[in-house]
Amino acid sequence: MKSWKSWIIVALLAFPVTGLSAETEATLYKNPNCGCCAEYAKYLEENGFDVETIDTDDLSQLKAEHNIPERLHGCHSTLIGNYVFEGHVPLESLTRVLEEKPFIKGLSVPGMPLGSPGMTGEKRGPLEVYTLAFQPTETPEVYATH
Repeated sequence: MKSWKSWIIVALLAFPVTGLSAETEATLYKNPNCGCCAEYAKYLEENGFDVETIDTDDLSQLKAEHNIPERLHGCHSTLIGNYVFEGHVPLESLTRVLEEKPFIKGLSVPGMPLGSPGMTGEKRGPLEVYTLAFQPTETPEVYATH
């Protein structure tokens, strides 16, 4: 009996349970000349994400493939699991989606708002994060305000 318990302990130490400390994988697509996108990738990495950055000169193609309405286009697109995160989405909103797993396509912070994660400059008011719905509407739903 003692050898059985010893074997289990050795096995657990030799083959740690995956997922307990694993980083969440993210793929960030950006314009090769954009510095704020690289800063956003760093922001994700500093917060526990394993980020693969892919430079592309055709972000519009990726956004079209994911049916992102033009008015919700962000500076870059990040794919995490089954979700699309457009632009400089704050960590609080991003992790909430990953934890709660709502039935949405993802989130968007359109454009390049000053003071948002990865962007320099002073924030000029509340930062609105919009829901990317599977059936886009004329007036996108505000998911959170930071």
